Amino acid sequence: MASDSEDRWVFGYGSLMWRPGFPFIERRTAVLHGRRRAFCIYSVHHRGTYERPGLVLGLAPGGATRGVVYRVAAAQWPEVYAYLREREQPTETYFEAWSEVKIDGDGKTSALVFLSDMKHSQWAGALTLDQQCALIAGATGLSGRNIDYLRDLVLHLREDGLRDRAMETLLAMVEAREAA
Repeated sequence: MASDSEDRWVFGYGSLMWRPGFPFIERRTAVLHGRRRAFCIYSVHHRGTYERPGLVLGLAPGGATRGVVYRVAAAQWPEVYAYLREREQPTETYFEAWSEVKIDGDGKTSALVFLSDMKHSQWAGALTLDQQCALIAGATGLSGRNIDYLRDLVLHLREDGLRDRAMETLLAMVEAREAA
C-alpha cells in the first residue's frame, strides 16, 4: 500500500468503469489476474431488494478481468476512500484488497480492489445464464433497474474495445424475457 504522500490506484470492473463518482488524475485500462468478472452477488440494495433480489457484479476466483484503474491524488485519497467504502459496502458483500494489476503498456501497480466475499449471505456463486436472467429480469433497487446495469456494462465494455460474449448473450436473454 502507498504511503500517505503517494497517489493511489483504484481498480474498476463494473459500474466504476463508467461512473467512478470521484476525482482522479488518470484513467487507464488494466488487467487483474486470478479473478473473473461475474454476476455472483445478490443485490438487495442497488439493483434489487430483500423481497426481490437482483444481481450485481463481483470478482469470482479464477481467470482474469480487464477493467480500468484510476490514479487518485494522495491529497484527495481520504475523501475518495470514504466515498468508495460507502458506495461499495452498503451490505459489506465485498472485502478490500490491495492487488497487483497490469496497466496496459505500462507495467504493474498495486490497486485497491473490492473482492467478492464468498462467505457472505449475498454470495450467489456460479449461476447459469438462465438463473442469472431470471434474477436480473424485472429486478429494481435504489440505483435503478437491474437490466440497465447489465446494459451499461455491455455498452461500456464495447466502448473500451472489449467484447464479453457471455454478458452480451445474457443481455439479449433478459431483454427478451422483459419484452414477453
